[in-house]
Amino acid sequence: MTHFQQARWNEPPIWEVRLPDAVTGTEQGEIPAALRRKTPFRWPAPTELEVARHYTRLSQMNFSIETGIYPLGSCTMKYNPRINEILARDPLIAGTHPNQPEETVQGTLEMLYRLEEALGKITGLPNVSLQPAAGAHGEFTALLVARAHFRRKGEPRTEVILPDTAHGTNPASSSMAGFTSREIPSLNGCVDLPALTDALSDKTAVFMLTNPNTAGLFEEDVLEIADRVHSHGALLYYDGANMNAIVGKTSPGKMGFDLAHLNLHKTFSTPHGGGGPGAAALCVTDALAEYLPVPRLVKEGRKFRWTYDLPHSIGKVRSFYGNTGMDLRAYAYITAHGEDGLRRSSERAVLNSNYLAHRLGKYLPRPFKPLVKHEFVLSGKPLHDRGLRTLDLAKRLLDDGVHAPTVYFPSLVEESLMVEPPETEPKSSLDAFYDIFVRALNDPDERIRTAPRNLSVARVDEVAAAKNLKLSWRDLERSP
Repeated sequence: MTHFQQARWNEPPIWEVRLPDAVTGTEQGEIPAALRRKTPFRWPAPTELEVARHYTRLSQMNFSIETGIYPLGSCTMKYNPRINEILARDPLIAGTHPNQPEETVQGTLEMLYRLEEALGKITGLPNVSLQPAAGAHGEFTALLVARAHFRRKGEPRTEVILPDTAHGTNPASSSMAGFTSREIPSLNGCVDLPALTDALSDKTAVFMLTNPNTAGLFEEDVLEIADRVHSHGALLYYDGANMNAIVGKTSPGKMGFDLAHLNLHKTFSTPHGGGGPGAAALCVTDALAEYLPVPRLVKEGRKFRWTYDLPHSIGKVRSFYGNTGMDLRAYAYITAHGEDGLRRSSERAVLNSNYLAHRLGKYLPRPFKPLVKHEFVLSGKPLHDRGLRTLDLAKRLLDDGVHAPTVYFPSLVEESLMVEPPETEPKSSLDAFYDIFVRALNDPDERIRTAPRNLSVARVDEVAAAKNLKLSWRDLERSP
């Protein structure tokens, strides 16, 4: 426990640290008797050097974008430039209290305002909220906006249509927003137009679509899709998880979408992985702007302020206004690149993907057309014919220091394996990944089946780990 003491008004404070008693807990007896240790804990006594080596060794066991390529399909791990970190950790940002008066944080508000403007231009949907906490939260917020829109119109629309290539969070978000989900099949990896037409009705509120989709394919019929959805009075929603393939080339607005969320942690390089930190933006047309979450950021002359004067808003969807540190990272990335740089980044993502797809396609079948966008899908059927799974190959790649791509998604392909090489990777890195991949494929079956062997932990039983939690409060109560 830490106690604060003030000696005199003009002297610095004194901080006194008191550790709890090893046997009885804190001096106030805050730990219940059943959870207290019966014997003193035996603290290790390592030297400073041993501690430094221990944590350095642990850090080297981790897979990260800084130690090797991280081709996690449909969820890119992209390098986060250090200038982003330096800016986000500046005390003027990191030390800002969210309840500070507006006049004391004008610089931060201006940055957020400019980021909203930039994202509105990038998406072609000019009304932006940075409040959602992450991608799935952005989906949920968008569907709340759609629900408010139809309720105000007096239309009891209850259904959300999804292609079978949709991200798994899409049906979950629609359910949480009070809609029922209806899935339609794909045709050659893209939306089946006749199936979509049959599914559309006066019950349809939203059609949720990712473009490029999760097979790495661009939905070439997107304008026709938009026309058919709008002809039924429904809204077209853009899942921006794959926006990193089209920035500067086209936009959701040009394709006819009404709402779009963006994963700032993917397209705009803020850190990603391990469940956070996350940040998202929701961008909508002028017709839907009045339903965005409050508060909204407005500019009056040279000053910026929050406004809650939105009577038809869905209200707040989280505390305060998004994750400012993540937003600043994204703003720094956009500002550093500019319009031309962002376009080149998208081109590089597509180039890297097609280069690696062409080379690896000689060893595993590619179920869809040759030209892909930011990611591509391989079929693991040849592995299956050898009595192996794509999971086995993924485990084998770990032994060579490469984080495995996504496996078993999308489900359109038997034993699928999805690869997404980030645009930040040089050709030498892609070639190294290719060499590792081919070497793993050519290993003896038993070697692949029993991988990994070179990690601190051998293959784990993921199903058993998910079903059998080894630690419970009862375990704690029984601890010595």
